[in-house]
Amino acid sequence: MTFTDLGIEPDMVEALAAKGIIEPFPIQEQTIPLALSGQDIIGQAKTGTGKTFGFGLPLIQRLGLHPEPGVKALVVVPTRELCVQVTEDLETAAVNRDVKIVSIYGGKAYEGQIEQLKAGAQIVIGTPGRLLDLASQRLLSLANVEVMVLDEADKMLDLGFLSDIEKLFAQTKPTRHTMLFSATMPGPIVALARRFMSKPIHIRATDPDEGLTQANIKHVVYRAHALDKDEVVGRILQAEGRGKTVIFTRTKRAAAKLVEELNDRGYNAAAVHGDLNQEQRERAMAAFKAGKKDILIATDVAARGIDVNDVTHVINHTVPDDHDTYLHRAGRTGRAGKTGIAVTFVDWADMHKWALINRALEMNQPEPVETYSSSPHLYTDLDIPAGSKGRLKSTPIPKVEREASHPPRERSRSGNSSGRGDSRGSGSRGTASGGSSTAGPAATSEPRAEGSGTPRRRRRRRTGGSGTGGSSAGSAPTGE
Repeated sequence: MTFTDLGIEPDMVEALAAKGIIEPFPIQEQTIPLALSGQDIIGQAKTGTGKTFGFGLPLIQRLGLHPEPGVKALVVVPTRELCVQVTEDLETAAVNRDVKIVSIYGGKAYEGQIEQLKAGAQIVIGTPGRLLDLASQRLLSLANVEVMVLDEADKMLDLGFLSDIEKLFAQTKPTRHTMLFSATMPGPIVALARRFMSKPIHIRATDPDEGLTQANIKHVVYRAHALDKDEVVGRILQAEGRGKTVIFTRTKRAAAKLVEELNDRGYNAAAVHGDLNQEQRERAMAAFKAGKKDILIATDVAARGIDVNDVTHVINHTVPDDHDTYLHRAGRTGRAGKTGIAVTFVDWADMHKWALINRALEMNQPEPVETYSSSPHLYTDLDIPAGSKGRLKSTPIPKVEREASHPPRERSRSGNSSGRGDSRGSGSRGTASGGSSTAGPAATSEPRAEGSGTPRRRRRRRTGGSGTGGSSAGSAPTGE
């Protein structure tokens, strides 16, 4: 089966072939012919199985080679990273057509997005919040949308976007062609489909040998100690055949800490999480895709935008909250028919979470093996060369200096020690006479902890009487 057999026009077939995309995946084989006919579709398939081209190719083809300016198609996605990824895929397919595609999402300046809309972009790919924002300012009109797609609908439900989706639907005409794609199909998503779609056909695309977890992914689960995890990760990163690796953490702080730790150990890691601005997140993702960074540390919000076919390993630094999240995390590897490895660390306190995931996914691993960085089975399970340690460099790299916006506490506010250095714990500025009356014992005492109310040692006491600076130039700063 080829894309030509499915009815895709030659210019797009050539564009895909130039990128090495020749044979369609099962979800594409089933959805493309129906979508080309204008049939409303609910497409359900595991992540990484080609859903984007399943709706993207029919959408582009329906608009024609030279569509008139103005928004004709809307693709709604839950995250900024996925927005960028879908845009790149559609631009790949439409490279030989006179079609303008614009990404609309938060974290970026309005001006560039507004300019592209005014320039006549026909396909809009965006996140719900920014789409509604521009629509409310009458900078984006959805009145002429002919095709509307909801991608990763279950994630939009998780993020609380359901009411926003309903508002977007309300701004389009009832005769639009609608496609909904999702890895899972919870009740609210089914209800949404019934309300806004016209006699949709529900397509479930699976391989004959595929269970609840993908057959081409090896799942390894360890009960690990929190203080030993980073060392275990460092050794896993030296496994034979290890390529690009995605490590998931539960919190933004944990992601920031782990990227610093791995870089200190000599690895080439980047992070994507909510404490970074959009430019930093996109730069990290681009470096990972280009191979400049081979380790990406991410929180779950970023997970759905990581669409890289050559990820060999996924590591869950902490166990996911539920089985759906586990599937989406593990689905970053084993994409496009390749094999992959998913390693999950389960803390003692999270055993109940793993029990629920294990039962839901029928993984038959109810008791994760207790594992340390020195455990022999760690090496054999993951093909790690004997003797490997968790650090590539023998000498640690100095910690990155703090940014200017977070100066060290020991630096005084004014840049010198005048005045504040001779305080007596009362909060008032010291004077020359006050300094003389107490200088005797204070000058010979050892420095006390900050805030103790006792001044630090003074090398030299001023005897002059200007009356403005009781402390000497050599007095230690207070740390304020």
